[in-house]
Amino acid sequence: MDDLEYLPGALLPWFDAHKRDLPWRQDKAPYHIWLSEIMLQQTRVEAVRGYYDRFLQAIPTVEALANCPDDQLHKLWEGLGYYSRVRNLKRAAKEIMSTYSGEFPREYEKILALPGIGAYTAGAICSIAFDQKTPAVDGNVLRVYARLTNDPTPIDRPDFRKQVQADLQRIYPDQAGDFTQALMELGATVCGPNRPPQCEICPCREFCRGYAAGTAQTLPVKAEKRPKRRERYTLFVLEHQGQFALCRRQDRGLLASLWEFPNLPGWLELPQGIEQIQQWGMSVADVHRKLERNHIFTHVVWEMRCYYMTVREKSDRFVWFTPAQIRETAALPTAFRQFWEARE
Repeated sequence: MDDLEYLPGALLPWFDAHKRDLPWRQDKAPYHIWLSEIMLQQTRVEAVRGYYDRFLQAIPTVEALANCPDDQLHKLWEGLGYYSRVRNLKRAAKEIMSTYSGEFPREYEKILALPGIGAYTAGAICSIAFDQKTPAVDGNVLRVYARLTNDPTPIDRPDFRKQVQADLQRIYPDQAGDFTQALMELGATVCGPNRPPQCEICPCREFCRGYAAGTAQTLPVKAEKRPKRRERYTLFVLEHQGQFALCRRQDRGLLASLWEFPNLPGWLELPQGIEQIQQWGMSVADVHRKLERNHIFTHVVWEMRCYYMTVREKSDRFVWFTPAQIRETAALPTAFRQFWEARE
């Protein structure tokens, strides 16, 4: 018997006894599964809980998502990062409304073809919502597989992911949704990332080759990452009579269409910053302070220098918001919001 064939028998009872009480496990509605899986990409479970509940209260259906104004959508997502995810959610919702009359498709290939949905998310939706035997292979599952099979292949290689998907496909049980979630749960908790595996309480210990060989703690292997690119920006938190200047980012690229503080590439010294304010058609009444912070994206680090200033007049090139309006309607990505929260 292939060692992997022991997985369902070991994992399903363990999951039934130890699964966490998560809001997206309360039902099998495909919209709910889809939303949770998109939110959980690159984001911790505890961070997602509140966002998930607030999002569904405001946007309870696929139709509501398709028709939601972008500003409201971005505000609900504010702080979660990776904003292309929420833009693709809306694009996919529009396609579900137009192509499938608002009914979430059940076929793997049709789900995979929706904007923003890859093999992992399609597999998760099909298995959890519809109990189809479609593996959902993410980082947690890759880690579990590498340790179970004692495989030193770098897990970020595309051919390794395909191998894992094929091997799991062979042993999927009829309880497909529970098995998918059990694999995810094991990889998120007992066999979790960035810490030694808890082999002493693992339900798979008896047939885990990594445990038997004493290599579980050294697995999985990842290819060496290239250093992140570093970029410098100077931004300005400009106040005039209780209102603050914001502008829209371009509608393509990083943080597309979100709000930001006025900024320029490179680091400006204070005299250069004051000169820039004048070029924007304003004069500086007071300079309050300077603050420098970094923000890390997947492939780039922004090194950010911010000047807090009061100006004597407004410039029409910016949109001016009160603090209440920024709090309620303007979606500021974390890279910029950190300077807003530090303004006091």
